[in-house]
Amino acid sequence: MGWDSYWGYYKPTKPKEVKEGIKAKSKRGAIGETWWSKRWIAVLESFNMGARLTRGRSYARKGQVVSIDVQKGIVTANVQGTRSKPYSVRIQLDPISEPNWEKVTEAMASKAIFAANLLSGEMPHDIESAFSEAGLSLFPSSKNELATNCSCPDWANPCKHIAAVYYLLAERFDEDPFLIFKLRGRTKSEIIDALRDKRASSAESEAIASASDTGERVIPLSECLDSFWHAGDALDSFSVNPNRPEVENAILKRLGDAPFAIGKANLASLLAKAYEVASSAALQKAAGESEEDAETKNATK
Repeated sequence: MGWDSYWGYYKPTKPKEVKEGIKAKSKRGAIGETWWSKRWIAVLESFNMGARLTRGRSYARKGQVVSIDVQKGIVTANVQGTRSKPYSVRIQLDPISEPNWEKVTEAMASKAIFAANLLSGEMPHDIESAFSEAGLSLFPSSKNELATNCSCPDWANPCKHIAAVYYLLAERFDEDPFLIFKLRGRTKSEIIDALRDKRASSAESEAIASASDTGERVIPLSECLDSFWHAGDALDSFSVNPNRPEVENAILKRLGDAPFAIGKANLASLLAKAYEVASSAALQKAAGESEEDAETKNATK
């Protein structure tokens, strides 16, 4: 065998099996179920990393990743390769600065649908627009934003061990979309607290502005804590005259399908029926119908 042939020869070896490794849920095709995890993979694939990502996907499905830990701005993992000791992987993404996070959370809080989704643990479809308004990006915009390192002897970036962690991160994002924010420097509790504070501040400002227009004095909450839950005299003259909305179930339609289903029925479609029954009952009560009349009408439907 000549020298050229000798140096060009490489005998592939299989990685050591891991008994309790982290296996990707997806057995074939794409990895990631939600739009945000698919966006993460699409961003990585747009960086032209070649076949390295494909080899990493195979590692992810075999369960070669031993552990993954996501902290602010950094992901650490252990991946079992051909050697006896697992390789150490580090993936770093620069956290967004505090002043810039303030801009982003302001943009999020300014849109009720964003706040509603995030406060209920969901990732809004247009969340990236909140970052764009602040001149930022939620996902990395170039390969250079990702600083990676693996203790394996492979000089390529990413090696298959790093790529395996990339894919499993997508499934972690499926389970908890707030991990994407954590990688950018803010935890779930920090995001939720910031949104609640900003929404509460905005609501209070609107109430004060409305009261100033009518010349009424707004009593601060701190001054009425003792009587907050008591029924006041104003309730004696309080009346409700509900009308059917111009668009039925507008909020449900705006939110779209829920990420849950009961049998083959999406939860949103079941909620729509429940809301219709509740709305009809409320309108009947407001119209002064007796319970017997309401039951008769429901029985004839």
